[in-house]
Amino acid sequence: MFKKEALNMALQLWKKGGFTVRFWDGTEKNYGSTPPKFKVIFKQEPTFSPSDLKEDLDVLIGSAYVDGIVDFEGNLDDIVATAFQKDPVKLPYHLGALRQKMIEEEEKREKSNIHAHYDLGNDLFDSFLDATKTYSCAYFKHEDDSLYEAQMNKIDLSLRKLFLKPGETLLDIGCGWGELIIYAAKKYGVHAYGITLSEDQYKTAKERIHKEGLDGKAEVILENYLDLDSDAYQFDKIVSIGMFEHVGKKYLPLYFNKVSNLLKPGGLFMLHSILNMDPQEKQTNNWMTKYIFPGGYVPGIRETVSTFPLFGLRLIAFESLRRHYAKTLHCWAEAFNAHKDSLPPVYDEKFKRLWDIYLRGCESGFRTGVLDVGQFILSKGVNNDLPMTLESIYNDK
Repeated sequence: MFKKEALNMALQLWKKGGFTVRFWDGTEKNYGSTPPKFKVIFKQEPTFSPSDLKEDLDVLIGSAYVDGIVDFEGNLDDIVATAFQKDPVKLPYHLGALRQKMIEEEEKREKSNIHAHYDLGNDLFDSFLDATKTYSCAYFKHEDDSLYEAQMNKIDLSLRKLFLKPGETLLDIGCGWGELIIYAAKKYGVHAYGITLSEDQYKTAKERIHKEGLDGKAEVILENYLDLDSDAYQFDKIVSIGMFEHVGKKYLPLYFNKVSNLLKPGGLFMLHSILNMDPQEKQTNNWMTKYIFPGGYVPGIRETVSTFPLFGLRLIAFESLRRHYAKTLHCWAEAFNAHKDSLPPVYDEKFKRLWDIYLRGCESGFRTGVLDVGQFILSKGVNNDLPMTLESIYNDK
C-alpha cells in the first residue's frame, strides 16, 4: 500500500498534459491539468523503492515500460507530447508592465514617428512607387519584370506562403495602402483585415476597398495593433510586411506576444522584415534614425529567431530577398530622380537630396550585404496539416 500512496503523491505533482493511471489493483485515477488523452497501465506492482520517486516521472514510467511493468493505451503521439511537454517559459519581464511603459513613454512618439515618414504626402510616394502603392521589397521572378509586376509577385508570394483557403480570416499588420488585403480578398476569398497607424494610408485603403466592391470582404482599421482585442479577433493567418522594423528593440516581445494571441492554434504567420546582419546587433544607423525613420530599429536575425519559441511560434522556413530589395530600391531611386523636379515646392532641394541619398544608400546596403531582408513562415504550435514540401509556393500551376 505504501508504494501506491507514494506513487499517487508523485503523480499528483504532474501539472501538464492529462492522463489516466490504472493501478495493479484495478483502480484508476486521472492526473495532470487537462482531460486525459491516454492511459498508463501498471500490469503488476512496481519494484521501485520510495527513493526512486525522486526521478522525473517520465524517466520512472518509461523505465517501468522497458521492464515490462507498465503498458500504455492510447495514441503514441499524445503520450510523447505529454512526456516532453515543457513548463511555460518564464519571461525576464512582465508583458503587462512593458505595455504600460510603452503607452506612457512611446505610444504618442510612435504615432508621431509613423506620421513623420508615412504621412509626408501622397505626392512624394506617388513619385516613385508603382500603381500598387507598395512601399516594401518587391520580388523579381524575371530579370525584365517591371516594378509593378515585381510588387504583385511579392504580394502573391507572401500569400502563397500562408496557404490561404476561402473563408479564412487574414490580418495584415501594417497594411500600407491596402493592396495586399484587396488582392487576398479577391483571389483567395478570405476575409482580410488591415491595420495601420497612418491616417493617409487608412483613408486611401478604405477608398480602394470600396472602389473594388469589397466592402464586407476587406476592411482596414486605424489603430495600434497592440490594442486589437484577442477575445474579439482571432485569425487563421497573419502577415506583416515592412512593419517589424518600427517595433523597437525593447518591444519585440510585445509584438510576438500579440501575434501569438491573435493567431488561432496551428495558424500561420508570415513575417517580412529588414534584418541587421551585424553579429553584434548594434543599433540602427544613426543617420537613418535622425533623418528618415525616427524610432526605427532593424532587428538582428539572431534576436529575431531566438524570440519565436518564447511565444509558441515555430519556424517552418526562411527566405532571403536581399538582392530583390537592392533592385527595388534601384527602381525607386530612378523613378524619384526622374520625377523630383515636378514635386510641389514643399519638397525643397534639401529634401530631394536627402531622399536621393536615402534610396541609393539603402540600395548599396542591400547589394553589399550590410543589410538583409527576409521572409519567415511560422506556425502557432505544431501544424501537421501543411504540405510536406514548399514546392507549391513556387509552382505557378
